[in-house]
Amino acid sequence: MSAGSNQRSEDQFLCSICLEVFTDPVTTPCGHNFCNNCITQHWDVIVKYICPLCKEIFPSRPQLRVNTFIREMVDQFRHEAQQEASSSSEQQAAKPGEVPCDVCTGTRLKALKSCLVCLTSYCQTHLEPHLTLSGLKRHQLVEPVENLEDRMCRKHDKPLELFCKTDQTCVCLLCSVLDHKTHEFVPLREEYEGKKAELEKTDAEVQLMIQKRRLKIQELKESMKISKDAADRETAEGVQVFTALMESVQRGLEELLEEIQDKQKAAEKQAEDFIKDLEQEISELMKRSSELKQLSRSEDHLHLLQSFCSLNAAPPTKDWTEVQVRPASYEGTVVRAVSQLEETLRKQMKMFELKKVQQDAVDVTLDPDTAHPDLVLSDDGKQVYDSDVRKNLPDNPERFSLCPGVLGHQSFSSGRFYFEVQVKGKTDWDLGVARESITRKGNIILRPQDGFWTVWLRNGNEYKAVDDPPVHLHLQSGPEKVGVFVDYEEGLVSFYNVDAAALIFSFTGCCFTEKLYPFFGPCTNNGGKNSSPLIICPVNQSDGFP
Repeated sequence: MSAGSNQRSEDQFLCSICLEVFTDPVTTPCGHNFCNNCITQHWDVIVKYICPLCKEIFPSRPQLRVNTFIREMVDQFRHEAQQEASSSSEQQAAKPGEVPCDVCTGTRLKALKSCLVCLTSYCQTHLEPHLTLSGLKRHQLVEPVENLEDRMCRKHDKPLELFCKTDQTCVCLLCSVLDHKTHEFVPLREEYEGKKAELEKTDAEVQLMIQKRRLKIQELKESMKISKDAADRETAEGVQVFTALMESVQRGLEELLEEIQDKQKAAEKQAEDFIKDLEQEISELMKRSSELKQLSRSEDHLHLLQSFCSLNAAPPTKDWTEVQVRPASYEGTVVRAVSQLEETLRKQMKMFELKKVQQDAVDVTLDPDTAHPDLVLSDDGKQVYDSDVRKNLPDNPERFSLCPGVLGHQSFSSGRFYFEVQVKGKTDWDLGVARESITRKGNIILRPQDGFWTVWLRNGNEYKAVDDPPVHLHLQSGPEKVGVFVDYEEGLVSFYNVDAAALIFSFTGCCFTEKLYPFFGPCTNNGGKNSSPLIICPVNQSDGFP
């Protein structure tokens, strides 16, 4: 008999009460079969005589007779099963974790079944009496288990077959009619299935909790990586900045010392030149003194008189009365050097700030579907100017109707981005960013309340940040190239004079909830005075400091 056919046969010969192969099968009047002992004990503890399967109620206790046909089929099944077990498997010693046979002496073999009546586990050989002897065939056999005593009621010495839902404990049949008479019972298998389903549900919940925590660990690791990468970048930038600053300080110190040394050397040279001239005059005067002394000692009257006129005239000398060498003045030298150093450091910090935001540069092109009909866009989408000539274009919802403006193709709803625009040669312009839902028809005010964050130029020298109220900007020099930087999460929009590396203005504390688009307003042509285009430039991210 094959394993598959054996399994199908066993399913046909299972008692619905003990869930084991029939022992002394009997048939009820309703036609259902049970072990004689199982149905007898069942009716011993149940007030009404009910069929456990179909629930038919009998007026009196039925007379049960052995179903000889089923008994013969069961005996044949047991015989075939035993033969199959004998031919298909070899006796093996019990391994760790397996239930050993309680009867074996010496090497204890692996148990095939455990008897809940004998409270003993049997290997294939020692199980045979339970399969052949009529007295033992009525015993309840189960898959091999350890600690069989724990499966018996300690009070009544009966198998624990029921579960008391009231007391949440396993009981035997006698417990159900004696100690737990009014309680609610279910078969162990039914409670087992329920508890198993409950455990599987709990395990699914635990697995979900584990998965969530693994995801949180992954999230934390990713956060740590992002934090470390940011720390590494900030460290590298800090080293670069402070190295440049220390180099500037060192250069400033060297220039200060060189200036002091130059002044000292100049004073020393002047004094040395004076001393050299004085020593020359002293030499000539000593020579004349010697000649005078020699002539004064002459006894030759004629010679003295003849030589006197030539020696009497004093040699040419300098009036040294007012001549002096003043010590070099160093007053203010250190202060001036420190002031120059501060200015250099200030410029370097501005340059560093600009270089930092330039790292978030993005490629921006103009969107012709949003451009006012007077505007002319280059083929590459990088330049725009006003032509004073209205083109016949479809008035789609995205297009500006009165405001001479155009948006960028690209939108941004998170992170940081930066772009640069050349404004050289223009007398009027508007630059900034705008949210997606801005009004594009009719008169428009370019202020934050209406979705615009912009800076503009008017009349060639009037700069304003279009806030409410507008902020007049006093710039040392007009920018030829403007950088626009946005930090979406920080709510920051900043404008830079790129060539001067100077901050023009910042909108802070903004609350962005929509997509943001770059905004370009070349303003009207003004009869050719403002015909130069706005040009989106590539960002030059040179390394280091000037």
